[in-house]
Amino acid sequence: MTPSKPTQIPTLSGMLSTSPSKSRFYALVPCAGFGERAATAMPKQYQTVAGRSVVAHTLTALSNVTRIDQTLVVLSPADTLFEGHAAGFNGWVSRHGGDSRAQTVSNGLAALVTLGALPHDWVLVHDAARCLVRPEWIDALINACADEEVGGLLALPVADTLKHGVNGRVDSTLDRTGKWQAQTPQMFRLGVLQTALKRAGPEVTDEASAVEAMGLSPLLVRGSLENFKLTFPPDFALAERLLSTR
Repeated sequence: MTPSKPTQIPTLSGMLSTSPSKSRFYALVPCAGFGERAATAMPKQYQTVAGRSVVAHTLTALSNVTRIDQTLVVLSPADTLFEGHAAGFNGWVSRHGGDSRAQTVSNGLAALVTLGALPHDWVLVHDAARCLVRPEWIDALINACADEEVGGLLALPVADTLKHGVNGRVDSTLDRTGKWQAQTPQMFRLGVLQTALKRAGPEVTDEASAVEAMGLSPLLVRGSLENFKLTFPPDFALAERLLSTR
C-alpha cells in the first residue's frame, strides 16, 4: 500500500506576493450580527451608548489611527440601519455579511481584493462591539506586528481562577498558566488570512484560531481590560460609564 502524503502547510512566502511593495494597513469591521445575548431591541452595534451608537465609537477610534489606509465595514445584505447610526463615516461598506463571523470576514477580505488590496497588505479585523478600543492600543499592535511574519492580536493574560462548569455547578478548576483572553484587532496579512479562513471553515470563532490551525503562532500583544466586547446587558452600562469619563 502506498503511504498517503502528509498534509503540507503552505509557506508564508507562498501566500504573499513574490515582490511586495510597501504593505498597506486596512481595518475590517464585521458588523453583520445581531447579538442575541445582549437582549437589545436592535442589533447591538446600533445601540446608543454615551450619546452615539456602539459602532460609531468603534469607527471613530479606527479613523484616528493614522497608519490605517482605509476601513471596510461588512454588513448584512438586509441592513438598513448602518448609515443612520454611523454619521460621518467615509470608509468602505460591503453588504455581503455571512451567517457566521468567519464567513463575514472572508467575504470582507474578498471585497478588499476587489478594491485593490494585495496579499501582502495587513488587515486588522476588529469587532464592531469593542467600542472602547483606543487608537494607541491599535498603534501598539501595529508596532509589534508590522515587521512580523505571522501577525498577532491584542490579548490579556487571564488573571482570575478558571472554573469548568456543568449544569450551573463547578466541575473542575482549570490551570490558568499561560492562558490569554483574545481581543481584537487581530492583524494578519490578507493572503495568509484568506487561506487560513478557507481551511478552517465557517465555525472558527476568531482569525487567530484559523491562523493557528495552519501551524503558525500569532504574536500576543498585551491589550487593556477596557477593550471588552459588549455582549451582555450589563456591559452597556459599564461602557456608558467608561466612555463618559474619557
